[in-house]
Amino acid sequence: MDIFTQGALGAAFSQASGVKKWHVRIAGGFGFFAGLAADIDVLIRSTTDPLTFLEYHRHFTHALAFIPIGGFLCAVILHALGRRWKLPFRQTFLYCTLGYATHGLLDAATSYGTMLYWPFSDERIAWSVVSIIDPLLTVPLAVLVFVSGLRRNPVYARVAVAWVLAYLALGALQHRSAVAVATELASARGHAPLRIEAKPSFANILVWKTIYELPEAFYIDAVRAGI
Repeated sequence: MDIFTQGALGAAFSQASGVKKWHVRIAGGFGFFAGLAADIDVLIRSTTDPLTFLEYHRHFTHALAFIPIGGFLCAVILHALGRRWKLPFRQTFLYCTLGYATHGLLDAATSYGTMLYWPFSDERIAWSVVSIIDPLLTVPLAVLVFVSGLRRNPVYARVAVAWVLAYLALGALQHRSAVAVATELASARGHAPLRIEAKPSFANILVWKTIYELPEAFYIDAVRAGI
């Protein structure tokens, strides 16, 4: 997902964690930073292989098993700031871990593959329920996070989290509908696909790209799904 949405969702989860009123802004800031941190893997590069950064992007830093480690590292970096507000380390760690936890899961909701289950599996998970940029997801999320911090009220952040979960659930329904449309198209053409995939088109979950595979060819269609 785009980095701004990653940060905003990390902030929302941290703000929504039942924080004290005077912690809401701190939690949002820490969550925003931690929500971005997993993408530090893009710095893993090789002078001999220009594709190394692609191999390691969405790799171990995005794994579920790495969440407490990533949260801890972010907390160590940010704790010096937290002490300014007499914030105990365990609280900094909580906010950072909540923010960090959102990153890999949100990336897995897109179509590009994320190693959620590393080191137990090298499979790249791609649920393909949302585009990497989708204003209808991001704008309400960002506004609610901002208002939550402005008013020091975690309720707005909880609404933001609910909005994201609802939108992703809608994307999953749209994905299922798009696959059904592709299945009908293949059947109408007299085809028996080996596999069928559907991916959201850029910045929306209304129009989908569907791909199905035959032994001798791939068929690609643009379809309108569900709503």
